[in-house]
Amino acid sequence: MHLGVNCGGRLGTNVIAVDGEFPSFLPKEVKEIKDPFARTLAQRIQRLPVKVGFSESCIMSSCVKPRFQHDTDPVVLLHCFDSSCLEWRCTYPLLEDAALETWAIDILGWGFSDLERLPPCDAASKRYHLYQLWRTHIKRPMILVGPSLGAAVAIDFAVNFPEAVEKLILINASVYAEGTGLLTKLPKFLAYAGVSLLKSLPLRLYANLLAFDDIPLSKCFDWANVGRLHCLLPWWEDATVNYMLSGGYNVVNQIKQVNKKVLVIWGECDNIVNSKLAMRLHGELPDASVHQIPDCGHLPHVEKPEIVARLIADFARPGAPKEEQEPIVLNSVDGKNTFLFNVLRVENA
Repeated sequence: MHLGVNCGGRLGTNVIAVDGEFPSFLPKEVKEIKDPFARTLAQRIQRLPVKVGFSESCIMSSCVKPRFQHDTDPVVLLHCFDSSCLEWRCTYPLLEDAALETWAIDILGWGFSDLERLPPCDAASKRYHLYQLWRTHIKRPMILVGPSLGAAVAIDFAVNFPEAVEKLILINASVYAEGTGLLTKLPKFLAYAGVSLLKSLPLRLYANLLAFDDIPLSKCFDWANVGRLHCLLPWWEDATVNYMLSGGYNVVNQIKQVNKKVLVIWGECDNIVNSKLAMRLHGELPDASVHQIPDCGHLPHVEKPEIVARLIADFARPGAPKEEQEPIVLNSVDGKNTFLFNVLRVENA
């Protein structure tokens, strides 16, 4: 099965970036983005109506829809904290090449949904919005994929709506933070000041340098602009402050309640979430396997998309041949025991 190539290399089979029309609801700065994968995926973003009880009217919710339905379980891609579906720009086309019905969803409060009426964006509202989107538009049990904080969103959703989830894939999961902590006690003016800093280019550049194992400076600037594009929408600050003051996600006590098969993917050079937490997560999930990706940082689906696409494709189709794996031993959390990881042996194209 051929799945295209690395995002930083030549283009895959159906990701030829051509300059076309961007959706009118995207910030005009989208035209300044150079990354051909981001430009191509941005042109496919659309808004779907999602009716939720906490809003008087439907929320026009942004996502990338699959072009075709398939017999396999749909793959639904979430994103990290304060990000958007453009995070999947490199991996999404490879999953389509693998004939998977793939959705890339913007979590309520982030991404490019129309939030002019300022609905609540706390964890419960995000969960219910995702459920209503699933119930209205996807309608079948899904393979839910969550990177970083998106893993907490996925766990919370799977525990509360198990009928909607077939399997889970958690990528460099940030699931042990107990919500937004002391930030909930900030005066509003300080919360807005802090949130405003989140969209600044220097902070986004620094975040990219932390997130990726090795990235050229020119690409770092462009990817920072991709990552902060949704921050330029007029309601972004209000939605993010609402989430911050609400307490955020705390799923520590839900992890052991997950009754689905789980694939945990981890970039071994993660500078944001300690790899020891992958061991802890594997130990607490009732039915999980772990794959570590060598020479990879916090965002494997951006940095090593071909490997991530193969892992997702194999996990989505149980009959698919398994990649050659080799166990390696790492120290456990308490330093007393050992733990086996599977390292995926896939050469970069």
